[in-house]
Amino acid sequence: MGSEITVREIKPINIEGGYLIDGFPYAGLANAIATESLTSTTDFELAGVLDSDLFPPISIIKDEVPNFPARIFVNTMLKVAVFSSYLTPHESLHREVAKTMLNWANQHKCSLILSSSLILSSSLIKPGNANKSIMGVGSTTEAKKKLNDANIPILQDGTVPGIPGILLNEGALSKTNVIVLLVKGQDLGPDFRSGAEICMALSKLVPGTACDLPTLLHEAEIIEQSLRQTEEEATPLKDAMYG
Repeated sequence: MGSEITVREIKPINIEGGYLIDGFPYAGLANAIATESLTSTTDFELAGVLDSDLFPPISIIKDEVPNFPARIFVNTMLKVAVFSSYLTPHESLHREVAKTMLNWANQHKCSLILSSSLILSSSLIKPGNANKSIMGVGSTTEAKKKLNDANIPILQDGTVPGIPGILLNEGALSKTNVIVLLVKGQDLGPDFRSGAEICMALSKLVPGTACDLPTLLHEAEIIEQSLRQTEEEATPLKDAMYG
């Protein structure tokens, strides 16, 4: 089985100096809810897909149209790309997904990669940060300056798991600007509040983007149901592939 993730672009993409947002669904689906809201309030269009022998063989049908599970949406005017997925990546894929994002962002000369993580356990955050609703971590001095300019507190000590954590580690080594937003939340059910927190923070960090909170609250349940349904339908395939 091949280990690489292939990016297949279906139209020219020019986001030099722009932003790549990680929209893969993680615990609580807060980041998926946030990025869906972000892309629905500005003009994003499908520009590519991600494919791999490591992904479950499945087509997601929406409004009569077949879709790859993982897609790339781009707003050329704002120079923003979003890696979006209907499926939560298996843990065995985290490193490969993160490497794909980093390589793609560098190839397209993005100035910043943005991700987010839901903090489910207070033990992952040291006492000094416990009362802050949202925080950020930057991989470089420039990334930390962007957090300070947006008045987002910087995490002093703690743990960032999964793909966001790998993005931070690799970004620090390669001097690639990566910001991971951290918000406390819940694992069960759609976490609307955390999704709104992440969406508002993203709109501070990415010029020209906006977070439509009424739309987010209205659409969040629909987004959550769609992602949950897709995840359930793909479970037999994922179990057969990953054990």
